[in-house]
Amino acid sequence: MAGTITALVVQGRNKQRVSVYIDGEFAFGLAVIEALKLRKGQQLSDAEIARLKSLDEIEVAHEAALGFLSHRPRSVDEVRRRLEERQFGPHAIEVVVNRLQDVGLLDDEGFARYWVENRGQFSPRSIRALRQELRQKGVPDSDIAAVVETIDEVEAAYRAAAKQAGRHAGKDRQEFRKKVGGFLLRRGFGYSVIEDVVNRLWKEQDTLHDGNE
Repeated sequence: MAGTITALVVQGRNKQRVSVYIDGEFAFGLAVIEALKLRKGQQLSDAEIARLKSLDEIEVAHEAALGFLSHRPRSVDEVRRRLEERQFGPHAIEVVVNRLQDVGLLDDEGFARYWVENRGQFSPRSIRALRQELRQKGVPDSDIAAVVETIDEVEAAYRAAAKQAGRHAGKDRQEFRKKVGGFLLRRGFGYSVIEDVVNRLWKEQDTLHDGNE
């Protein structure tokens, strides 16, 4: 595909990109900053064209990754998988991941901390459930361990079940234990934690009930 640049045209949909035409035909796109290094009439070898295409693939993949990260933090594996889905090549993906890690936009331990804190605030889970979720996100066990070891699982279970306890306040103890305990079991909490929390919540409900009589 070696040939002569016959036109450099700013793209209509994205003014930050330029379409490069070689021998009268569209060849590839480039970011404006890279296209400024080229000129009409310039001869490009096959190797030069391959280098420019590779460079542009990296830049496009980088923009795609930034867009993916704009919604919430992501794990390294999530970003890799998203770029693979977009059919970027292995070299471009590796360069982009390394670039994002270098500037702190990709950090598996930081992502794990965000995930655990978000769960703790809105939907508490057991340590076992959090480990499983983070592993599914591709976070290494070492990064998971650094975060989950700080969790007070009993307090997490208590926060998770507090609203449930209010919904079942009128039930007898057996039914209360069944409903609240079942809820905590589905969140991945173990038997001893469930027992502690259910008993604590039952006593609180019982005290509240006595105080309202």
